Amino acid sequence: MENSGEREALLLTPNDIKRGSWNAFPFFIGTVVGLQLAGGWLSNLIVYLIDEFNINRIDAAQISSIVSGTATLIPVAAAVVADSFLGCFSVIFISFIIYLLGLILLLLTATLDNLRPNRCENGSDSCVPPSSFQYAVVYVSLALTTMGLGGTCYTITTMGASQFSSPKDRNRYFNWYYFTAYVSSLVTSTGIVYIEDNLSWAWGFSICLAANMVGLAIFLIGSRYYYFVKPQGSPFMGFARVIVASVRKRKIPISSQITDYYYGDHVGDNALLEAPTLCLRSLNRAALKTEGGIQENGTISKQWKLCTVQQVEDLKTLIQILPLWSTAILLATPIGIQMSLSVLQALTMDRQMVENVRIPAATMLVFTFIFTALSLGLFDHIIWPVFKKVTWIDRDLTPLQRIGIGHVFNVASMAVSAVVESKRRAIAWYQEPESGANVGSMSVFWLVPQLALVGIAEAFHYPGQISLYYQEFPNGLKSMATAMISLIIGMAFYLSGAVIEIVRSVTDWLPDDINNGRLENVYWVLVVLGVFNFGYYALCSWIYKYKNNVHDHMEEVLE
Repeated sequence: MENSGEREALLLTPNDIKRGSWNAFPFFIGTVVGLQLAGGWLSNLIVYLIDEFNINRIDAAQISSIVSGTATLIPVAAAVVADSFLGCFSVIFISFIIYLLGLILLLLTATLDNLRPNRCENGSDSCVPPSSFQYAVVYVSLALTTMGLGGTCYTITTMGASQFSSPKDRNRYFNWYYFTAYVSSLVTSTGIVYIEDNLSWAWGFSICLAANMVGLAIFLIGSRYYYFVKPQGSPFMGFARVIVASVRKRKIPISSQITDYYYGDHVGDNALLEAPTLCLRSLNRAALKTEGGIQENGTISKQWKLCTVQQVEDLKTLIQILPLWSTAILLATPIGIQMSLSVLQALTMDRQMVENVRIPAATMLVFTFIFTALSLGLFDHIIWPVFKKVTWIDRDLTPLQRIGIGHVFNVASMAVSAVVESKRRAIAWYQEPESGANVGSMSVFWLVPQLALVGIAEAFHYPGQISLYYQEFPNGLKSMATAMISLIIGMAFYLSGAVIEIVRSVTDWLPDDINNGRLENVYWVLVVLGVFNFGYYALCSWIYKYKNNVHDHMEEVLE
């Protein structure tokens, strides 16, 4: 990320001093609220597909996982387009329009009877599946809404952060951003989901559409207060040049002399330069100067044959952090599986609170948000400061330590899920000895412990990962730190779908009626996977060496 001086030179003019900073802040927060409320369609998608489209429960969970995964993969492509070609503002505006079209089409599926199959009666074995046309319409609507959601949410985060030149102000912005996002998600997972379940899907989707339109209006109204950072080109092209140049010069001996390498503009004093590191030393050939590689004015004559030492070292950093990044995918995969299966569990449990008031199944996921928010506040501001005073420890947890604690809580969550599911299924099958009548179902609040544990886990490993990537990534990739998290989540959702499909094909644990299956076995498999992944993570973190001073960075982040 560029330093503050470079940024001000790029963006400030004497007559334009009111743009950016906290002047733009209210408009970004208002836009975020609109986007989060508009996501009410995704929070309850599984139930909508089951109730209105007669789709098999496990298939509905699979579709929801694919949609969620795609929505978190698209931000990576959006970030590349924004940085390289269009800029954040244009990408957000185009994504908003796509989002609106998708929500309109989704609303039509809830209001026009010919866009849905006839609704199944309770206990009926002759449910009519959707026609090819009905499938096509709902899939197109989901594709458009997913593209719009992915193109707006994470891009608005990056554009909002670019309004601030001070790291302290950016950290305050991120705190307010995530607080607003969590509060809005709570409203979405309770209020809008309740309306969809108890009033009508049309009303619920209409609120999502209206929230999206309000968010777009707020975003456009605030345009006069924004800094507009011009696209600077993607650093990934530089990485590609490093690979190509090192391959083309693979027969040239690697030198240990600093003067044999190209440093770009930093050629004034060789004493201030460092030789390329020995790690992945074959890539050093990309920065070796060769005859005819540099023009008389000091610029590169053939960019695909010579790169700077900095470009080489940046690529090495990314390669070295990839093993740690891969452990995060296997960490998030069980969470994706648990989200889908917890909704299916809730559908079979007693959700009655008071007379005529039932908790929507999808609303149970709100406990994850609640415990994530509580854990973030309590640990950073109460628990850890007290622990430091008692033990005389004067340093905060490093990013790798926070991620490791998240691994432990995540495994514990899956183990609790398995135990609770065993009890739920036993109660569902228990009958009175004389009458043979079923005695009832288990309270849905038994799901709270497993959701609470996964929320605590997220409070540790997600902030730890963001801190790690932002600290360790090359300067040209600082804005990709949040996109890397979205990429992790997206791949995890796809992998969770693959795991469920494998389980369905080789076992009988996941029938349409989970009371007839062995869902607890799926959770125990996730426990084994989590333990294996934690061991893999421990090995990777032990091998990994920080590129920057981790404690100085943590003090800046927590300031």
